[in-house]
Amino acid sequence: MLATPKPKPKPKPKPKPKPKPKPKPKPKPAVAAKRAPARLAVAGASAPASKRGAARPLPPAPGKWLASQYAPAGELPARRMQYWLYLPHAIDTVLGGVPLLVMLHGCEQSATEFARGTRMNAQAERAGYAVLYPQQSLAVHPKRCWKWYDRATQQGGGDTRLIAGLVEQMARGYPIDRTRIYICGLSAGAGMANIVALNHPDLFAAQGLHSGPVFGGGHSTLRAVGVMQHGDSMQTGSAIDMLLARRPRFPPMPTLLIQGEADRVVRLVNQDQLARQAMQVNGLGPDDAVKLTVKAGTSRTHPYRLRDVLRGRKVMLRVAQIGDLGHAWSGGDPSLPFHGGSGPDASKMMLDFFSRHRRGPASN
Repeated sequence: MLATPKPKPKPKPKPKPKPKPKPKPKPKPAVAAKRAPARLAVAGASAPASKRGAARPLPPAPGKWLASQYAPAGELPARRMQYWLYLPHAIDTVLGGVPLLVMLHGCEQSATEFARGTRMNAQAERAGYAVLYPQQSLAVHPKRCWKWYDRATQQGGGDTRLIAGLVEQMARGYPIDRTRIYICGLSAGAGMANIVALNHPDLFAAQGLHSGPVFGGGHSTLRAVGVMQHGDSMQTGSAIDMLLARRPRFPPMPTLLIQGEADRVVRLVNQDQLARQAMQVNGLGPDDAVKLTVKAGTSRTHPYRLRDVLRGRKVMLRVAQIGDLGHAWSGGDPSLPFHGGSGPDASKMMLDFFSRHRRGPASN
């Protein structure tokens, strides 16, 4: 038999080329959401809108930048207070400790943004200061406003008690010179700084208030807006009368007031009333010397006037009015809201003023 020939194998089909993947469309750039105008002294007050700079770290400094929270016993978790602390590099080498400055931000600001905008850490490093930045909790106020208009706060409760307790903790935990503890703030922070200083005068050697509302007014959000625009002539004297009645031997409280003449958020009338209150607290009157200094503007600074009220050779009250400055920290970082790029430099003015004052022995 003849062998049956085997069939030839069929050729393997050639693999079809895979289709090239379609290029993915490039993502469209996100549209930046429009930001509502910021409100600094109290939620609900109108303020000039400012473009917020991109988030960035603080400028480098030789010292330490620490973050923590203050949680006193007996307080609810919502009442814990976050804070940031700048320690100068020479803190452990200074005999007797370094001075401490407490900085209180305004509404819609954070503690770190306030530190960046004021550039206070750089000034503090040169002057050898520690700087404490308490931060208002969003659980207490959705805009991070200090409640300077709240009656209980004005009388020493709420954030007043917390901030004073935090300062005491810092003074115990670090080499701080207790005769050189100072407090300052911007707008709502200035109102709060004033309240803390007036309720704890033995703790602070001096205070600085930048664009702040008069003490003792408000008592509601709506009335607070009225105080910012018109002051509170009814409370100017009586609020201090009540304060001094509770403590007749009230120690001196040297005060620096800084305000922009073009401020439309917290009007200049508040500075006038704050000056009268500072005169009353410090027992100043027509017999005390007054010195007026006028500084012309330059390409980098606004013109400004200084009015000093002296007791002997010591400046107990300094009132600085800065021409053309709105509701902003003078001489700060203009890329951040509520910081004016043109000087004079409010941070330097604060430290220069504080360096003249120390707290003496406690008064009863």
